[in-house]
Amino acid sequence: MTKKKYFPNNWKLYKDADESFFMDHTFDEFMEWKLGGWELPSSVCCIIRESDPKTKKVKEHVYSKPSYAKKKILKLMEKEREFTIVDESAVHQMYPNEHYL
Repeated sequence: MTKKKYFPNNWKLYKDADESFFMDHTFDEFMEWKLGGWELPSSVCCIIRESDPKTKKVKEHVYSKPSYAKKKILKLMEKEREFTIVDESAVHQMYPNEHYL
């Protein structure tokens, strides 16, 4: 059995680098990059993440056609499930009405 070839990493270069080598970022810049920087492929209309309140399991559904996504959203609303919708412009968190009472 042959050993896999070792690829050395360059951690020492980063450790020894001058502080001016790295750019400072504000918290707002970081959050905008991480939360607002998503991109969906052109073949995807939206992604729906459904969470089961009893088991706490999450199922992810990917749709290429808005009509199928709309049907899934209506079913989830009937079941009174918590779900998240991600499309090309926003992230929407949806809760059953019982959370607002």
